[in-house]
Amino acid sequence: MSEELIAKVREALGQVADPHMGISIVEMGLVADIQASEKDKTAKIVIKPTNPGCMSAANMAMQARVAAEKLEEIDKAEIEIEGHMMADAINEMVNK
Repeated sequence: MSEELIAKVREALGQVADPHMGISIVEMGLVADIQASEKDKTAKIVIKPTNPGCMSAANMAMQARVAAEKLEEIDKAEIEIEGHMMADAINEMVNK
């Protein structure tokens, strides 16, 4: 796992804003973990919304996936929402 690649993914996620606050999900501390593999060209990103009923969690998760997959080094990003009442459904939908 490359720290440089993780930094690139974090930078890409910095472009994803919480629609209610207008602040990036990185700045808000919603990105709990990033794992990345240069060999497999994959990333796994854990996002923890501040509110377990956040209506924008699915939207933020999809935007995070798109942002990470725009990187040349990442072919597939898996997003895991944690601490949300619909986490399982969101994770399934976003990672299809």
